[in-house]
Amino acid sequence: MTVPALLTAVDSTNHVHLIIGSNPLAGARCNRSIEGGALPKVIAPPTATVHYGLAKRIEEGKVEWMQKDFEDSDLTTLGREEVDRYVDAVFITSGGKTAPSTHISSLCRRLRIPVNVADAPNLCTFTLLSTHTSGPLQVGVTTSGKGCKLASRIRREIASALPAELGPAVERLGSMRRRIWEEDHKNEDLDMDIEDEDVGQDSKFNKLVTEADVEAARTRRMRWLSQICEYWPLRRLASITDADVDAVLEAYSQDSRLSSLPDEQNKTPLSPKAIDARRPKGKIILAGSGPGHPDLLTNLTLKAIRTADFVLADKLVPEGVLDLIPRRTPVHIARKFPGNAEAAQQELLSLGLAALEKGQTVLRLKQGDPYLYGRGAEEFSYFRSAGYEVLVLPGITSALSAPLFAKIPVTHRAVSDQVLICTGTGRKGAAPTPPLYQANQTVVFLMSLHRLEALRDSLFDIDWPQDTPCAVIERASCPDQRVIRSTLEHICAAVEEEGSRPPGLLVVGRACEVLEQRGSDSQKWLVEEGFVGFNGLLDGAAQSSLEALGKEFRGEKEIEV
Repeated sequence: MTVPALLTAVDSTNHVHLIIGSNPLAGARCNRSIEGGALPKVIAPPTATVHYGLAKRIEEGKVEWMQKDFEDSDLTTLGREEVDRYVDAVFITSGGKTAPSTHISSLCRRLRIPVNVADAPNLCTFTLLSTHTSGPLQVGVTTSGKGCKLASRIRREIASALPAELGPAVERLGSMRRRIWEEDHKNEDLDMDIEDEDVGQDSKFNKLVTEADVEAARTRRMRWLSQICEYWPLRRLASITDADVDAVLEAYSQDSRLSSLPDEQNKTPLSPKAIDARRPKGKIILAGSGPGHPDLLTNLTLKAIRTADFVLADKLVPEGVLDLIPRRTPVHIARKFPGNAEAAQQELLSLGLAALEKGQTVLRLKQGDPYLYGRGAEEFSYFRSAGYEVLVLPGITSALSAPLFAKIPVTHRAVSDQVLICTGTGRKGAAPTPPLYQANQTVVFLMSLHRLEALRDSLFDIDWPQDTPCAVIERASCPDQRVIRSTLEHICAAVEEEGSRPPGLLVVGRACEVLEQRGSDSQKWLVEEGFVGFNGLLDGAAQSSLEALGKEFRGEKEIEV
């Protein structure tokens, strides 16, 4: 059974930390020491290889490098004068499976100097916590030397659940506590109470303070502050502003009567309802719907489709995906056509903002992935500037999945070791700068079929070979998927003769002929129709379940409880 360690927070201001070693871990230890206000000193011989991060700290003068081997006397001569030159802590970064590490650890124990040895819990008298820091708030996690990676994972999980502004709120509440205490004890020479989470609350903590309760009157504000810290939701505490603190303290200084106490009936400046009302209403989700087939949605996007109050969809989101939206959910499909793209985009943004102001959850459903030529970052910035948190969900991009469905490996040994994703249409319809030809590269052009001839000619202008293999892939993963295999020389004629079936993309490069050939050299192009889908991967019961789930989303049957 592991004995739990006594966790403490040490004020290391101006402490001397001795770091033995010059590897990357030594650099990390120096950074942690500097963050804590300590003065790190590195012991490593002049011939040692110094990690570049550590070398930079040394050059900046933030770390002192003692260019020598470790000596026992270093522990008692390199420290501060006020502690008789004893160092305050020792970090051994070379690991614990060496005789020097064991010797230094034993010596530190005899001198009662805290010591930490990398990868040797049995040689350590302390370990470092994986720490999340936000202002004065620090959350530390330790696994008692059993797994630092796991401690980091747990710390990230905890930090992600905390409100973003909780650290500054701690600073404000701490300031409020100090000023309340000073007001309550301005005629007394006393230190502030010591807070200890292990000390239980007294029996009066949750009792109502009445005007007759004279003894409690003096500390009523401190008790009230303790109670809101104990019971208010963290998001509400994180929403407290400097103006709130000033208002409460001003009311307190002007009226010492108990009636000036903040309460749940909104009689005072720090009103829970007023604070909660500040939080942005509604929630905006930017989600990618993938290349087209509904089975290629992520589970998160599917959940968003089920729970959204309002859906704003791109014009090219396939019908199979739109069919998953419950009938009760309003849907607006972008009215984008040539000459109206910007107006349609602004209409989408305005409709989304109006729904958010009503407190609704808005799903902005985009084709492919939101950040790959989907204007996702622009929409993120728009809604964030309006005061709303934006959740972005990834989608499978057609730039990589469409070639896969067309049996085109975008990378292949000795054929293509690079993938370049480009747009065929620049801002406001302008022609983008074409990429230079590289034989070992596969280039995917999105939004290019409406100006395919101009794009091809721009490639010829910069000496792309006319016989470069290419493929047009339209409505990838949908039942009416079509693939036209050809070369740059003949691809425009092929599309003109076969017709257009948007949305589509162009793939160019030798990888287009790794798995599938056009046929004979005399055949200028080859057309492949249809998409088999994924039904073969599902047994009958699973397929029936998916079909029933689709009907449930569309409101075609009641859910049995």
